Amino acid sequence: MPERAPTRLVIVDRDGTLNEPRDDHVKTPEEWAPLPGALEAIARLNQAGWHVVVATNQSGLGRGLLDMSSLNAVHQVMNARLAQLGGRIDAVFFCPHAPEDQCRCRKPLPGLFEDIAERMGVDLDEVYAVGDNIRHLQAAQTAGCRTHLVRTGRSADLDEAGLAALLAQVGGTIGVHDDLPDFVEQLLGAERKRLQDAKRPPTASA
Repeated sequence: MPERAPTRLVIVDRDGTLNEPRDDHVKTPEEWAPLPGALEAIARLNQAGWHVVVATNQSGLGRGLLDMSSLNAVHQVMNARLAQLGGRIDAVFFCPHAPEDQCRCRKPLPGLFEDIAERMGVDLDEVYAVGDNIRHLQAAQTAGCRTHLVRTGRSADLDEAGLAALLAQVGGTIGVHDDLPDFVEQLLGAERKRLQDAKRPPTASA
């Protein structure tokens, strides 16, 4: 039996990466507003053979600010908008707990990422993770993902000193991008280059 090809997977944060964040939480479909180009970027990934899942803290559930039917309605709208572009989110993994619950699935702890690895059957050191905030980056880095920051949402107003301070708190090697479309362009561009290099005939040595 041939060896199964590894799943090409990107784990994306939601609020601030895919859609505009709100201090009072996104509680209804009407409050969910995608960031410019974000849904198109997801569709580009899908069309290039990549899978995408969302990993998101949703403490509004634990705080009673919204219920599961409201959260599901938000994600139904998100998926419907993506479908119009030929894209999809394979799954949404979320932590419903308030910070005081001290659960392992709330970022910056890596529980959500470990759950994704188990459910999707992937090795996290081969998985890309992209988000706009330190909690997502720390969880991804601890889990062993290839970690990337987008300067939208909570990172949109960082100056260079603030960016350096954030990256120092996360540690490790982190890619930095203007937004999700920029991340996707660089990822797919690097993939195209690898494929082109692989097709080139070897150079004869003297």
